[in-house]
Amino acid sequence: MSRSLNLVLLVFLSALLYSQQEKLALVQYSGGGDWYANPSALVNLSAFCNRELNCDLDPEYATVELNSREIFNYPYLHLTGHGNVLFRAAEAQNMKTYLEAGGFIHIDDNYGMDEFIRPELARIFGEGSLKLISKDHPIFQGPYSFPNGLPKIHEHDGDAPEAWGIFIDGRLALLYTYQSDLGDGWEDPEVHNDPEEIRRKALEMGANIIHYVFNGSI
Repeated sequence: MSRSLNLVLLVFLSALLYSQQEKLALVQYSGGGDWYANPSALVNLSAFCNRELNCDLDPEYATVELNSREIFNYPYLHLTGHGNVLFRAAEAQNMKTYLEAGGFIHIDDNYGMDEFIRPELARIFGEGSLKLISKDHPIFQGPYSFPNGLPKIHEHDGDAPEAWGIFIDGRLALLYTYQSDLGDGWEDPEVHNDPEEIRRKALEMGANIIHYVFNGSI
């Protein structure tokens, strides 16, 4: 990708960050995984950020295909599911270009994705590109404090939650949340019947991610 095109895309994304109202986007990907899981998650996260952080997010989210130029319309992309993820060549290249231009992708393992997503990210970005994010990273510092790092929302295997990331020029460009299941915590209360304090933690962590995207990533 040429420096001039990279700059054009970066300026475009920067302008989007300061438009009147932003919209979060859900990624539709290949491979047969249920990318459409947690249909109320982004709606509730947007509402929480608007109410608690005085954001101006569109109450509805967009759905975008990963190989589409439409992904450049959104500074935050959310990718989730329980199973198989396979990025076709066009999807992989478009995602890489988007991230290098200043975009942000949050991949949330909804349980069962890990064995598929790690090899795919290694194939696209190189072995060892996915790094464990330290607990003192800004994404855990505010607006809500998470001194112990990523919160545990659903038990699954009972393992400790982990936040992994791909950094581009020192910027966290891709966040992979594992053994936490934030998206389930963002869902309508009756979907999983989580205690209110657990659901609140999930939404607060989500708000930190959105805050980082709009204030700390570009």
